[in-house]
Amino acid sequence: MNFKDFPVSALMDITSRPEIVFTEGQGSWLTDHNGRRYLDFIQGWAVNALGHSPQVIVDALAAQAPRLITPSPAFYNQPSIQLANLLTAQSCFHRVFFANSGAEANEGAIKLARKWGRKFKDGAYEIITTVGSFHGRTIATMSASGKPGWDTMYAPQVPGFPKATLNDLGSVEALISDKTVGIMLEPVQGEGGVNCATPAFMRGLRALADRHKLLLICDEVQTGVGRLGTLWGYQHFGIEPDIMTLGKGIGGGVPLAALLAKAEVSVFEHGDQGGTYNGNPLMCAVGLAVLGAVAQPAFLAHVQAAGAHLSARLTALSAELGLGPERGIGLLRALDLKDEIGAKVVNIARDSLPGQPGWADCGLLLNSPRPALLRFMPALNVSLDEIDRMIDGLRIALRLARA
Repeated sequence: MNFKDFPVSALMDITSRPEIVFTEGQGSWLTDHNGRRYLDFIQGWAVNALGHSPQVIVDALAAQAPRLITPSPAFYNQPSIQLANLLTAQSCFHRVFFANSGAEANEGAIKLARKWGRKFKDGAYEIITTVGSFHGRTIATMSASGKPGWDTMYAPQVPGFPKATLNDLGSVEALISDKTVGIMLEPVQGEGGVNCATPAFMRGLRALADRHKLLLICDEVQTGVGRLGTLWGYQHFGIEPDIMTLGKGIGGGVPLAALLAKAEVSVFEHGDQGGTYNGNPLMCAVGLAVLGAVAQPAFLAHVQAAGAHLSARLTALSAELGLGPERGIGLLRALDLKDEIGAKVVNIARDSLPGQPGWADCGLLLNSPRPALLRFMPALNVSLDEIDRMIDGLRIALRLARA
């Protein structure tokens, strides 16, 4: 089938897309409209925790859809109750609000913190965030983000988000005032280039928040649900936040997110927060299936082992080709290319690998969030053989890009 057979002009043009229409996927592989297969190390930007179309999600959807899809969030439904109880049983939190995207969960966290500040801190509303952070694409979450250029894209911004520097505790403390209600950060800045907070910095933030009676908010949209090798990212750092947000992996490919909070922080009153599809049983049934799989100790042990293997292979490839260092935690990793060839490598891996030795009619999907950086976000159940195959394809793509 020719790409021209697909009338894509009806779609709003909001990003540059290659002339590929994906038609099916299984595990770590996607197939396009011409039958070409691609090894996927993007997985919807860390969304598909269990890979493409995993049987547990297919079964959950098939079982729940004939029973009840959504009764309205004005009523209780069984899957949302079950998932909320499972989330609180597996974490340090006591209350859950379900949403449809990470941005919506972060928007809810901002609202909750401001409501808490109004009740307990004389109307304090400022939330300190970090340079290079990414919290979503609503106006408020873009304002909270520290992504370059976002301060002018839809100006004026929502006020109240002073920016500190990741891993610089002094820069955070310098911004604290009587207007400050909380500190919000990603334990690992994904979109920012896989910039990892240090355990000392995270512990320092917890102590700083306690000293000044502030809320510590962890945006775990990308780091939660096993991505770092622990069920929740905060567990890797040995601290407990007051609020945590989830998205991406919790739905395993369907639109599901969550805002979790300690009981003493859960100050929403009736009418303060809501959403038409929030907590619908169809998506929550999927969340139950995903969390049931990821929370198993053997599964998390595999994530840790696969992350260590990916790190070692990237480090060896870097030494072989004279690249920069690799970094990351678990299965959220990055490789410094030294030169701004990231986009070129991505295009070659996708379009020019087919026909190279060992690749027949297959491509490789990679992500370059920065011009000289590659980010790797495979399915959490990726095999070691698939990691090795990715390294093989990446080596070819890098050599072609630098030729």
